Amino acid sequence: MDFNSWLTNKINSIEEYLNNIIKEKSNPQGLIYEAMNYSLLSGGKRLRPVLLLAAYELFNNNLECVMPFACSMEMIHTYSLIHDDLPAMDNDDYRRGRLSNHKKYGEAIAILAGDGLLNKAFETGLGAVLSYDDNKKALKALNVIAKSSGVNGMIGGQVVDMYVHNKIKSLEDLKYMYSLKTGAIIKSSIIAGAILGGADEVQLKSLEIYAGKIGLAFQIEDDILDVTSTLEKLGKKTGSDIANDKITYLSFVSIEEAQRQVVQLTKEATEAMSIFGDKAKYLIELADYLTKRDH
Repeated sequence: MDFNSWLTNKINSIEEYLNNIIKEKSNPQGLIYEAMNYSLLSGGKRLRPVLLLAAYELFNNNLECVMPFACSMEMIHTYSLIHDDLPAMDNDDYRRGRLSNHKKYGEAIAILAGDGLLNKAFETGLGAVLSYDDNKKALKALNVIAKSSGVNGMIGGQVVDMYVHNKIKSLEDLKYMYSLKTGAIIKSSIIAGAILGGADEVQLKSLEIYAGKIGLAFQIEDDILDVTSTLEKLGKKTGSDIANDKITYLSFVSIEEAQRQVVQLTKEATEAMSIFGDKAKYLIELADYLTKRDH
């Protein structure tokens, strides 16, 4: 199967599963189901669940049993986007080409919709643990996911971005923030998938290198697109980093140098996959796909 067919197949399977997670009900809190689905089912690259499935596929083809974990990653990611868009944080009016959740439903419901998605992610993951063949392995994977989305991962990165941003004086400082805010749940998607598949320590180390490289390359590409892309392509307002006086990769290097580093990081990521041989072909092509995107 060629890469585009493989990717389309994965995204379609993810979309099908996501569509059946949150059932809207005619009860007094019915609005929350609608608000959660408004953001969860609004499209997007589905990068994190795709990465989890791709890493698991290095070892096993029974994707049905890990789909709940993959879609838990998407719920965590979507909750973070809803909260990031709030006026108290990044204050963005658009996400994935349409109104942000708080612009559609108001701030209170948007906060609760994000909370609901985070909780639903772990409801879904724990439900999958109970039915997984190897409960200990499944719990280990879910623990990796939980840590990556907490204060030593994604939430911590957001805190650094919002409150310690003026202390970022070098690329190394910025890379630290990116490794938490963006990189942590990208890495945990890959590592959780590999753990579920039965990876050994050597294989996990190679996948950690791959994940770290593509996570940083992905964020640098985002910084570039914020300057070079459009609202229509990106699905959200461009130029927001400059407007909000944010420090980005382009605060330290030129666009040309940033693009060169994206290419180099992608090359290093694919080299880390050499121990898997041809089995890693989709992960290798995925790294290239993510860093040559226009949105």
